[in-house]
Amino acid sequence: MVDQKVMNRWYVVVGAILIQLSLGAIYAWSVFTPKLTAAEGMYKFSAGQAAWVFSIGLLVFAIATIVSGRMLGKIGPRRIAAIGGIILGVGYILGGFFGQTFAAQLVFIGIIGGAGIGLAYVVPIAVGVKWFPDKKGMVAGLAVAGFGFGATIWVKSAGSWFDLLNTLNFFGLGGVQSVFLLYGVIFLVIVLLGSTVMIDPPQGYCPAGWTPSEQNAAKDGTPGTAAGMVDFVPGEMFKTPQFYMTWITFLFSAIAGLMVIYCIKLFGIDALQANGMAAAAASATAGTAMAWYAIFNGLGRIAWGIVSDKIGRKLAIFLMCLSQGIIMLLFYKMGGVGVTLIIGACIIGFNFGGNFGLFPALTADYFGNKTVGLNYGYVFMAYGIAGVIGPQIAGYFKDAAKGSGDPSAWLVPFIIAGVACLLGAALTLISKPPKKS
Repeated sequence: MVDQKVMNRWYVVVGAILIQLSLGAIYAWSVFTPKLTAAEGMYKFSAGQAAWVFSIGLLVFAIATIVSGRMLGKIGPRRIAAIGGIILGVGYILGGFFGQTFAAQLVFIGIIGGAGIGLAYVVPIAVGVKWFPDKKGMVAGLAVAGFGFGATIWVKSAGSWFDLLNTLNFFGLGGVQSVFLLYGVIFLVIVLLGSTVMIDPPQGYCPAGWTPSEQNAAKDGTPGTAAGMVDFVPGEMFKTPQFYMTWITFLFSAIAGLMVIYCIKLFGIDALQANGMAAAAASATAGTAMAWYAIFNGLGRIAWGIVSDKIGRKLAIFLMCLSQGIIMLLFYKMGGVGVTLIIGACIIGFNFGGNFGLFPALTADYFGNKTVGLNYGYVFMAYGIAGVIGPQIAGYFKDAAKGSGDPSAWLVPFIIAGVACLLGAALTLISKPPKKS
């Protein structure tokens, strides 16, 4: 490999961020929920219906990552990413033209859009880990950082930056569907552009000045064992308790973040108005909290990944889950004041983003760098299940309040999510790297 010319590996990071900017569209869902659930609006969705579009999108997203992982070796990462971008873009475009009903949005935005996201999502992670075996946590975080930052762009563009929800009206479709249409075109173009550099490194590639026996030792593993150097295929991975411990920890940690993504705008409006803030100001403040959540979601992906390269994946995941559990138990009280609502949103978003830097890197450490694209889809299913559980818990309690603006409807969901995170922290403490027989 010394004399072989290879692509600059940082091109992969740039392409990954471009792809993930579009895939983060699913995290912008909260910006649409007030219009979708407005009693006097054109859609009149229940809170539960709005949650189901989001939840099904997340579930299909997770399932599609498994499909993507299995296809990587057959047709290559560049083609998979491009196919994902086309499907995502077409889903949103169809949602723009035909998304007048709950069923239509469930199919076009949730199922088709979610499938496109899932197909493209795993590609930058799998390719990035192969190019950066020396910095797996960092590159996993960078590879998915655009997901969180993308959500900020799509939220703020639809809201305070350009007010697209109120100014666009393509073909008389109204604001929500016009935004779907515009976003679909943008997503298709950006993902296709990023896919052009999704190329695996040459066989036997190692970064200059790095060898597996040096900087790649597992901080939580057996001394002298290089993290990610022993590859498990899925059938072997499923036989280890570490897979199930990792899966459950990811599930518990993700429930909190996905619950808040779904409900932060609705919760913020309820809590702030209950404490005397005018409706318009409450909506603007909740929107700001939502945008800051997305920004810190992106930052957390990078920061927690870099931290884990220094202190080890196990300790990083423990600290992330512990702090997330504590803030979720406090979030209901914090929501009634604009400043503390935003602070709480930032912390929750930061910790939630950490999942996407830490768990891909942990999967590579435990089950192999070369097979991470194949294995991570199965670990990532925990996120898909959390995408159903978290929003549906919040939607159930909100619907049970029967349209009331009483913020107490959100108390029990936040407690459930907080306790789940603390359980995830406890489970992390007893997890150790697997040994291949």
